[in-house]
Amino acid sequence: MAPSVPRTRAAAALRMKQIALDNQDRTIRRLRVQLATGRRGLATMNKELEDTQVALEASHKVIAGLTEIGLSMSKKIEKMKVKKQQVRANHVECHQKFQARIHEAKDSMQAQHLIIEALVDEKDSLLQTIHGLQEANNAPAPFDGDWEEEPEEEPEEEEIEDIPLGEGEIDDE
Repeated sequence: MAPSVPRTRAAAALRMKQIALDNQDRTIRRLRVQLATGRRGLATMNKELEDTQVALEASHKVIAGLTEIGLSMSKKIEKMKVKKQQVRANHVECHQKFQARIHEAKDSMQAQHLIIEALVDEKDSLLQTIHGLQEANNAPAPFDGDWEEEPEEEPEEEEIEDIPLGEGEIDDE
């Protein structure tokens, strides 16, 4: 028995080493599979990260474009507000000028009316003075209040002789 026991122990030790190597081999394969799976996951994540980064850059460009458009629109709105204020100011100025002209026209009309009333009063006063002088002198009244317009004389038209159509002779008379 002695010779078989060391063989058995050596075989058992070899068998144990073989089992340990097989276990290590399985562990290495399992770890390699996990590593490959992790690498594939990492590659997928890297691809997703790149896609996200591209989308983020595109989004930043869109936001920058929209911001620029917004600023441009704000400037245009401000210009339109300034123009609106200018138009309103011009309208107010024109309205005031128009009102001033209307007021001047009314004042002028009132002044003319007062002048006309003064002239009518002066005419009445002059007529009364003339009438008083005529009564004092016993002269007939040249003005009786009715004005007669003399008809305008129209100039007489010269008669034009009818020239008969003839042979083209000129008659000197």
